[in-house]
Amino acid sequence: QDNYYELLQARYKTVRHFWPLLLKTIEFKGVEAAGPVLLALTFLSSLEGKSKPSPKMEDAPTEIVNRAWHSLVYQRHHQPHDRHYYTFCVLEQLQEALKRLEIFIVPSERWGNPGAKLISDELWPELKPQICRTLSRQAEAKTELAALKRQLDTAYLRTAANLPNNADLRIEKNHSKDQDQKEGEDRLVLTPLEKQVESESLVTLRESVAAMLPPIELAEVILEIQARTNFAAEFTHLSESGSRSEKLPLSICAVLLAEACNIGIEPIIQREIPALRRDRLLWVQQNYIRTDTLSRANARLVEAQSLLSLAQSWGGEAVASADGLRFVVPVRHRPFMGNASRQQPIRRAVRVKTVQRLPRPMEEQQVRQLLYCLKKGERANSTKL
Repeated sequence: QDNYYELLQARYKTVRHFWPLLLKTIEFKGVEAAGPVLLALTFLSSLEGKSKPSPKMEDAPTEIVNRAWHSLVYQRHHQPHDRHYYTFCVLEQLQEALKRLEIFIVPSERWGNPGAKLISDELWPELKPQICRTLSRQAEAKTELAALKRQLDTAYLRTAANLPNNADLRIEKNHSKDQDQKEGEDRLVLTPLEKQVESESLVTLRESVAAMLPPIELAEVILEIQARTNFAAEFTHLSESGSRSEKLPLSICAVLLAEACNIGIEPIIQREIPALRRDRLLWVQQNYIRTDTLSRANARLVEAQSLLSLAQSWGGEAVASADGLRFVVPVRHRPFMGNASRQQPIRRAVRVKTVQRLPRPMEEQQVRQLLYCLKKGERANSTKL
């Protein structure tokens, strides 16, 4: 750590191998907060050009130089002098700005402009009601802010009233030399919660449940869900033609597993199984895995999940939980909803007539009754027409 900057200085020749080409090839853009970094990049790019007279280091933008680099860059007359250290300083700030998404590259998937994926001003009025309903928020900002203000005021008054009687929460003077807080300022101290001892019955229950859960491979889970729901049927060929490939669902499940785990198709290739060969998996990946087919398959899985008694006991199919957070999600696929309005979600009961198997052979009375029902239905249809 003591000779960190000296080691950087020794690596300057390595940087020179790619730095001029990087400045010439890539155009960096950014938000207003990234202005100092963009100015410094423009200045360094001008040093690489053949324009005369060439800019001097004394004219370099200085706002980007922080305290860590100050003594290295400013070596005389309080003006930037060392080009090597100034370049490393700009590289460090560029890396940090890229991580914060303040600087972006166009075109680029990973380092592209995050604002380009936001809803445009033209589409926002149309999508605003749906998004507000999904997030359980008011459409008017003033109404939403007023409600949040009341909640904050109520919580603050309740906390202030309970503070004298709360032994676990206190306000003390700060005596430590903390960079985030000055010495002598008030700080809030919250007593850590005591560890709750688990009862023997809870430990026994956890062990019993863990013993009941069989160890199973992820691939087996996907294949079992495919056998129950046949979601692979929603993956159609790009040309919309029916495929005669054998064990196509196996290939689709394998490609889905590879993409979901981000491992690529190499670990799941098996030459002795035709459905898991490289050419078959690549063919399926290019012709079957698309946004529309994934949406249809997901809709079928959601429908199958909604029919489970356990899922019905949990809620109305519009509540999700991830990492301990509970939130309401839009349900795009709503089977058997008829002409129900999207603005006013409702729940409808579905009654399905079950088909009864006729006995073989049929008795004469059953035949007469069947013919009577058919003629009655035919007369009813003719009357409607």
